[in-house]
Amino acid sequence: MHLLLGPGTGGSPLSAAELARLYLDPAPPRTPKAGRPWVVCNMVASIDGAVTDAEGRSGGLSNDDDRAVFRLLREAADVVLVGAGTARAENYGPARLSDEATARRLAAGRTALPRLAVVTGRVDLAPGARLFEDGTQRPLVITSAAGAARASQLPGADVLAAGETEVDLDRALRALHEAGHRVVLCEGGPALNASLFALGAIDEVCLTVAPTMVGGGAGRLLADPGSGRPLAATFAHVLEGSGALFLRALLDRPAG
Repeated sequence: MHLLLGPGTGGSPLSAAELARLYLDPAPPRTPKAGRPWVVCNMVASIDGAVTDAEGRSGGLSNDDDRAVFRLLREAADVVLVGAGTARAENYGPARLSDEATARRLAAGRTALPRLAVVTGRVDLAPGARLFEDGTQRPLVITSAAGAARASQLPGADVLAAGETEVDLDRALRALHEAGHRVVLCEGGPALNASLFALGAIDEVCLTVAPTMVGGGAGRLLADPGSGRPLAATFAHVLEGSGALFLRALLDRPAG
């Protein structure tokens, strides 16, 4: 992998340590503001903007370098946030990290693993889903007060009710911040991305641009690109690896 734009090494190949520095100790740092955590949106997309392949999954767009970035961003996060539709489509399970990544987190005084949180208004999650297999890593189900009773029936899950009849993402993010979570990593899908964008809550986008075109009716990064006001962005770095581009962009977000 090469650094094309950003601090430090110019266009020379990146070592694993240099790649880790770019994502684990980035400049500028991930500093919460406005009573919410720092929110990172991490996605992979084709060059025509599709976030899934012809079979409706993101894995077909990924490569080894993308998976390395994926793991580093999970290591950097306190919470991994995902929509219920993506959790079902991608067969999400408990968050996992390597022994080395876990050791780095513990040495820094953090939890061994990031907390997995699933956003769902309808609570359309199967009790037998892989998500709930590991009782030692209780996923957090974020829903509304109307969905809380149903969510409480899911085995091995904790429930955060934010909003009365619909999920209030602003309230949910503030509750996560109050619980001490400083970095939230959103892994989609497009509907959740769009809701965060409309709220003005996305601080950072890490986007892998895969060297392929998908066409057809595949979903895009935002389910409703018309929602929310346009936000300026600054590229913190641009990498190239295995023919794909890896972008880290910082979005403007009001401080108050």
